[in-house]
Amino acid sequence: MHSAKKDVLDAVGPRLRELRRRRGITLAELGQRTGISESTLSRLEGGSRKPTLELLLPLAEVYAVPLDHLVGAPRTGDPRIHLRPVTRGGMTLVPLSDPGGAQAYKLLISPAPHSEPELQTHDGFEWIYVLAGRLRLLLGEQSLSLKPGEAAEFDTHVPHWIGADGDQAVELLILLGRQGERAHLRVRAT
Repeated sequence: MHSAKKDVLDAVGPRLRELRRRRGITLAELGQRTGISESTLSRLEGGSRKPTLELLLPLAEVYAVPLDHLVGAPRTGDPRIHLRPVTRGGMTLVPLSDPGGAQAYKLLISPAPHSEPELQTHDGFEWIYVLAGRLRLLLGEQSLSLKPGEAAEFDTHVPHWIGADGDQAVELLILLGRQGERAHLRVRAT
């Protein structure tokens, strides 16, 4: 086997272990979710078990990442993200980043004047920037209206909901980070 291919395969186990630990999942939980035994998962992460499609496909599904993310496949030379919009319930979500760390999305929300907001919570941190229209943000007990050029950042353990504010669609950018991971803007010194 060529050295480069061997290096890629040798890196799969540590990459899987790091991904599992970053997600805060135990081997037992991962085994239940994938149907793969704890011992097999442990040997896979330790490098004593060869990665196969039968093992990697359920892991990619649980982690919600492409298979090439698990194996560290080399880039094909095309840096573009292949956008696959998802439309559901009056919202169009366009992923702008590959799955993995922080996630970036463009979101278009159609007005829904007669719908009742359902506040949600989940792990992570969210940063929102309004591009066009007006956004209604319910955050805990607060009700905010954001116009183009305004941004908000919050811990997603706080019950929240977003929607169009008025009869016009709203377009926004969203960054989602893992728990404790906030958006940081860096400005180059002049």
